Amino acid sequence: MKAQKKEADERLLVEAAQADPARFADLYEEHFERVYAFIAGRVRNRQEAEDLTSQVFQQALENLRRFEWRGVPFSAWLLRIAANAMADRWQQVSREGDPPPEPPDEAATADIEQRVLLYQLVDTLPGDQRRVVVARFVEQKSIGDIARELGRSEGAVKQLQFRALENLRAHVKPGPKQDEPGGRRAHA
Repeated sequence: MKAQKKEADERLLVEAAQADPARFADLYEEHFERVYAFIAGRVRNRQEAEDLTSQVFQQALENLRRFEWRGVPFSAWLLRIAANAMADRWQQVSREGDPPPEPPDEAATADIEQRVLLYQLVDTLPGDQRRVVVARFVEQKSIGDIARELGRSEGAVKQLQFRALENLRAHVKPGPKQDEPGGRRAHA
C-alpha cells in the first residue's frame, strides 16, 4: 500500500506541475539530491556537477508537459535526462578540441548508457513486474515489504521479480547460437 500511495502522491505532484509550472518546485525538492548524487558520482568536479544538475531540472521543466506517466518513478525520467546531459557535455568538450578536465572512462560511459537502456526496458515491463523491480532495486525494499504493499504473498512477489528479470535478460542478451549444442556459447 505504501508503494501505491507513494506512486499516487508522485503522480499528483507531476500532474500539478504539468498544470502549473510553479508547482515544479515540489518535484525539484523531492528529487534534487538523487539527481545531484547521480551526476556528482560521475563527473568528480563539483562546479560541473552543479551546472549539469541545474541543466537537468531546466530541461525537465521545459519538457514536463511531454512527460507521460508509465508507473516508473519520476526520478528515472530525470536520471535519463541527466545521462543525456552528461553525454552531450562530454561530446561538446571533445568537439571544442580541449580535453575534458575530468574525462569519463569508457566504463563510466558504458555504465550510463546501460542504465538509460535499463530504465527504458523497465518501462516496457507489465505493471506488476515493473512495480516489483522498482520497489526492489530502485527503492531497495525487501521482498516482505513489497509483498505487504502489494497485498501478495512473498512467493508471488518472487515470481514477479523472476519473470521481470527474465524479460529484461531476454532484451539485453542475444539469443543462443543455433550451431552450438543446447544453445550454449563456446568459451574462448
